[in-house]
Amino acid sequence: MSLRNRELFALVAVALLTGLGFASVYIAQQDVISTPSLSYAVFFLGVFAAAHFVTRLAVPAADPYLLPLAGLLTAIGVVEIYRLQPDDALRQGVWIVVGVGAFAAVLLALRRDYRVLESYKYVLGISSIVLLALPALPVLGQRVNGARLWVHVGALQFQPGELAKIFLIVFLAAYLREKREVIAQGRPKDFGPLLAIWGAAMLVLLETNDLGSALLYFGIFLALLYVATGRPLFPALGLALFVGGAALLYEYGPQRVHERVAAWLDPWSHARTIGYQSIQGLYSIAAGHFGGAGLGKGTFTTTGGSSLIPYVNTDFIYAADAQELGLIGAAALLMLYMLFTLRGMRVALLAQDGFSKLLAVGLTFGFALQTFIIVGGVLRIIPLTGITMPFESYGGSSIVANFVLLAGLLLVSNRANAQSASP
Repeated sequence: MSLRNRELFALVAVALLTGLGFASVYIAQQDVISTPSLSYAVFFLGVFAAAHFVTRLAVPAADPYLLPLAGLLTAIGVVEIYRLQPDDALRQGVWIVVGVGAFAAVLLALRRDYRVLESYKYVLGISSIVLLALPALPVLGQRVNGARLWVHVGALQFQPGELAKIFLIVFLAAYLREKREVIAQGRPKDFGPLLAIWGAAMLVLLETNDLGSALLYFGIFLALLYVATGRPLFPALGLALFVGGAALLYEYGPQRVHERVAAWLDPWSHARTIGYQSIQGLYSIAAGHFGGAGLGKGTFTTTGGSSLIPYVNTDFIYAADAQELGLIGAAALLMLYMLFTLRGMRVALLAQDGFSKLLAVGLTFGFALQTFIIVGGVLRIIPLTGITMPFESYGGSSIVANFVLLAGLLLVSNRANAQSASP
């Protein structure tokens, strides 16, 4: 079976699982299987069939499992969002269409040679800073839950930081590919542009109180620096600086940092205030036991109709998954994220040029680290930060950015596999 036929077969299976998921929710809530439950499966199959058609045209030699894995994660998210807020699921469906459109546009625009992006590394690096700074502007920026992450333009509201993450990864991959040898030798002048753009991005994130994204970008930076130079000294120094910086931020930083740490260390001492969200998330996970309550059978609202878990369909969707799918389903969900990460790292190993390797590593590591940060926050492994769970959480900016990330991995995979197959 060819690579693209494997992809199509897997997408059909994902569409069937999507239909079963919506049917389960309908049965749990209405005791019937209605036409809308089937229409969601048809919609999903149609959208991802279009994505498959573009991959067949633009990247015929690309990895056949990345798109189905992304589709399955997206489907699980839509089913859970529908179960929580049907109106949000409809809007999420629209954003999935937009995301697939962006996915197709990237593949078609860069199918000949995506390495042309290396020539625009400084443009992309500066653009990432500009995008990150937009929420700090007094007219455009909007503060949500203590952080300035959103830009509001008319009826459109989005998080520019999601796209800035992709731009910054491309800049780091291109710059480190060009300067990796002299950086490995420790020449200070070659660190200048790298630290200037990355440092400016970090300062903007701290100014907007986007601590989760700051941690994500810092991790991506250290990972790419280590892969490019092969010197463990650099990430070790980075981690030491992180520990020192975190201590200073806790002592002299904004009140939001103190609240996050306090809610992480002992949420029950702040059960009615800053610890409420974490406690409710833990109760939700515990209520799932091993097998889960079943799709559509979890309890997420009070008898009065108010939400038990604030921001459940964005920050805490993993807690909702764990309650309805149980430990088995929640573990299986994490396995899907691990499989996506595994396939992405395999793409990096197969790539034959430095830029492609670093790009694939950056995109994959960013995806994996973002998943760890949000799941770790929900499980109280680390302090909670307000970032989304890739492909699953409700939010248009996140969905579009993750489909662009997926397109980048498929472009690298297509080139690597085509070169391996050629004599």
